[in-house]
Amino acid sequence: MSERPLDLGWMRIFTEVARRGSLTAAAATLRLTQPAVSYQIRRLEDELGVALIRRKHRGIELTAEGHRLFEVASRSVDAIDLVAGQLRKTDERQTIRLHTDYAFSSLWLIPRMHGFRLLNPDINIQIVATQDPLGQGKHDSDVMIIFGTKQDAGEGGVLLLSEKVTPVCAPAMLAASAPASIAEFSRRKLIHLENNSQTHWYDWADYLNQFGVDRTPEHSGGDLSFNNYAMVVQASICEQGFALGWAGLIDPLLEAGVLVTAGPSLDAPNRGYWLMRPKTKDVAVGKLTEWLIGERH
Repeated sequence: MSERPLDLGWMRIFTEVARRGSLTAAAATLRLTQPAVSYQIRRLEDELGVALIRRKHRGIELTAEGHRLFEVASRSVDAIDLVAGQLRKTDERQTIRLHTDYAFSSLWLIPRMHGFRLLNPDINIQIVATQDPLGQGKHDSDVMIIFGTKQDAGEGGVLLLSEKVTPVCAPAMLAASAPASIAEFSRRKLIHLENNSQTHWYDWADYLNQFGVDRTPEHSGGDLSFNNYAMVVQASICEQGFALGWAGLIDPLLEAGVLVTAGPSLDAPNRGYWLMRPKTKDVAVGKLTEWLIGERH
């Protein structure tokens, strides 16, 4: 008897023969001819050096050695079939790519995605986070959420979240020394979000200017700057300065008391996060876009 591993095909054929109790019935299930099934069983018996079945007038019966092999082989074949079925199902699920920026994906989208998956378990969502969603290569079935104006979003764009900013900080900072006025912010450590794109959003200079406050250079020495809004938020939580908090993105942090508001709000109703209508009429893409629209506040 050789030491070679047994062929998986032999195991599947043998398992089916044992379950059906018939070479002919097994052949029909496996979509093989009866002689082909009989030949493979003989090859398996030759390989093992023992008889596995006894051929009878109507069907077959297992030998003692056949019963031993069937107990192990049937479990292995069933396990392989189960995993294969799961892999095929996963492969068959449609995948939709959703492009947006880091702030929206981490603070607004991801906390809500569980709800979409519960409603649509057959649709995979691949979130592509980048500071320049429009600069990414995309297909007609890709979904885009951009920060900008209606003109940037194009025809059919839907505003998901308008821009509204409020100074925020860790509770301990506000308790220790709350800014007495807007002008007081110009003398505090501020946390900035860098903007290297053509899209404009409120920054600290805009905020102070809107309230008639000019900040002199000598007061900016202790400031921090990040190119990722999640870092801005984290630095604020860690009591490293005052940040501008975007309504709709930091709401859960305010509700949990991790951050607190420290000044009046400033808003731009026509600017914010827009859903760009995909060109495709794909059903799965339609489900995702309608769900996103339904999540608006």
